[in-house]
Amino acid sequence: MARGEPIEPDPVNTGGGSMSINSSWVLSLSISWGLLSPLSARAASRSFEEPALDEIIVTATLRAVPQINLSSSVSVLDAATLRDAGQQHFEEVLALVPNLNWAGDTSRPRYFQIRGVGELEQYQGAPNPSVGFLIDDIDFSGLGGVATLFDVDHIEVLRGPQGTLYGANALAGLIYVQSAEPSDKFGTRAEVDVGGYNTRSLGAVVTGPIDAANSTFRLAAQRSTSDGYYRNAYLNRHDTNRRDELTLRTRWRYQPNDQMRVDLSLLRVEINNGYDAWSIDNTRTTLSDNPSADRQYSTGLSTRMVCACVGSWTLTAIGTYADTQVLYGYDGDWGNPLRWAPYTYQYTDVQTRVRSSRSLELRLGEALAPGFSPRPQFAWVAGIYAFELHEAFNDINNGLYIDPTNSVNNIDTHSTLSSQYRSRNGALFGQFDGAINRLHWSAGLRAERRTTRYADLSDDGFTNDFRPADNLWGGHFSLDQSIAPQQHLYALVSRGYKAGGFNLSQKINADQRIFTPESVWNVEFGYKAQLGGSVRIDSSVFYMQRSAPQLKTSEQLQTNDPNSFTYYTGNARSGYIYGLENTLTWAFSSNLELGSSLGWLQSRYHGFIQNGALLPDRALASSPDWQAAAHLTWRDPRGLFARVDITGSGAFYYDMPPNFTRSSPYGLLNVKLGWETEKISAYIGGRNIFDKNYTVRGFYFADEPPAFINKLYTQLGDPRNFGLHVTVHY
Repeated sequence: MARGEPIEPDPVNTGGGSMSINSSWVLSLSISWGLLSPLSARAASRSFEEPALDEIIVTATLRAVPQINLSSSVSVLDAATLRDAGQQHFEEVLALVPNLNWAGDTSRPRYFQIRGVGELEQYQGAPNPSVGFLIDDIDFSGLGGVATLFDVDHIEVLRGPQGTLYGANALAGLIYVQSAEPSDKFGTRAEVDVGGYNTRSLGAVVTGPIDAANSTFRLAAQRSTSDGYYRNAYLNRHDTNRRDELTLRTRWRYQPNDQMRVDLSLLRVEINNGYDAWSIDNTRTTLSDNPSADRQYSTGLSTRMVCACVGSWTLTAIGTYADTQVLYGYDGDWGNPLRWAPYTYQYTDVQTRVRSSRSLELRLGEALAPGFSPRPQFAWVAGIYAFELHEAFNDINNGLYIDPTNSVNNIDTHSTLSSQYRSRNGALFGQFDGAINRLHWSAGLRAERRTTRYADLSDDGFTNDFRPADNLWGGHFSLDQSIAPQQHLYALVSRGYKAGGFNLSQKINADQRIFTPESVWNVEFGYKAQLGGSVRIDSSVFYMQRSAPQLKTSEQLQTNDPNSFTYYTGNARSGYIYGLENTLTWAFSSNLELGSSLGWLQSRYHGFIQNGALLPDRALASSPDWQAAAHLTWRDPRGLFARVDITGSGAFYYDMPPNFTRSSPYGLLNVKLGWETEKISAYIGGRNIFDKNYTVRGFYFADEPPAFINKLYTQLGDPRNFGLHVTVHY
């Protein structure tokens, strides 16, 4: 993670009219929120002598800003957290972030929800994400399988609409992944993992300077494999839900002088996973005769140039290119000829996507030190942004149902759908920052135009052709008051937006094919502090008012055809979301760190009509009422290491109506023990120690002949697994 020099604390206002908050009271309250209330008394009475926590710099913003000075709700998972709490993929540390969730139905998280807003799937339709997902500036929104953790420096999660920063693709928020930077000292690292379910991984990193070219480089490569956590009893195999993930990263930095820096990043991730995660009895024993795959091959390239060469201004240019191929398929009936005899019941679906994107962004603004230290009376940054995305989609659906007792029920289907999609986004944006004594303000505005073109052709000759265009705008205004050294109160009003789109099902009415853009106003109040250098608090409460929220629901058109689901997106009249987010990190001593996070969420939509009927108001899908995490990390100077993580989630609806089924609350325990030296580190760890069964996705539909009664089917999260990890530095 990028870290700046420590920012000098604001001078203490000793005037009689000064505003302050008792540190021990705030600390006690925040720890209570973060599930660590028994420790608050000791925290309040403790004397913090030396700072023990590094300053965190948020880099996903228009300017690099210390987290304590950023007037919005943000979580940053640094390299130490990713190493200590994670293993292979973002999925394993996602629970540490308040009000961040993901939808199953894939081998790895591909779709995310922030504050309850986000996609659950993309079986039909064109890309139109609510949550932005970037790796080294490269846009992989809706393609979260690419989020492997090897050689990642930090992950930033910005919650709430990012109308000024990223526009149409970040209505709910942004996830920004930054890989490790090149070093000006030569070094290498090798990592090996072994574990249960035949888990194996091998990775290596080399970095160093190229003095003759005024540059540094970094190369990283890793491959991780596992049989997965399911057994296919019909095929007598343990690897039909396997994981096979390859990560290649290259970074090069050219810096001829203090005024110019060019960063080049190249990424290749190959997710070659199987997909066989659904069983008739909702266990990890499947019966499918046609297990399929969930593959994602992504290549990304980005260039970022920062040049302080325009007088007192800094020019930043960011160019990106990405190409992704996805193959996703499933056994639609989840069974086999023996299981369904005397009925013939065979359904499969295979989808392929080829997506490419490119972007260019230019920013011009005043040259400022990270965090504006010291903060100027006035500063500005303005820019222009262009983004283009192409996607080709092909869907092959095969189905056969033969009822030996009644031929009227028989079905023999074969259908294909091929489509081409293109979207173009152009935006102008600007941000202004200023200060009046200890009150700092920031205002931003973004104007965006999005044009799209979609055309498809099915094997029955049915076609769609859409060319909508939307003019969109968003922005923010915030106030930040320094109330004491390293303590801030902030207020934020922001507006986000999302473009409209179209539905592709042949069964819906003509007036349902187009859905309109949506917008959201977000009001947020927060408190941020770094008390004594050893306690970091980030707390916020928020209220989001949605206008014409886009909601997707599904309907099974024929009970004996599990592939006959049609997905329909429409606009509700309005909706709201409110809640709180709190994170706490406490360096209790030089050896012991405690931390916690808590998210609480309430959501509703109003006025959503499906097939002419007004649906009852209800909470959003995949939005737990609460999410919590707590950890304890101990590092002994002699090398011993231990970490304990407890994470939990409240219940949530699996999907929109007509699916009214919900998950159950759950809690998980992860433990990691190790020995660390300058050259070699070794760890043993266990995830989901108590082997809890918890669900990440659910469907409610008819899938079992001959009665075809609606039933809840769920995909389970990972079971208990133990592993050994060794890292060697040269």
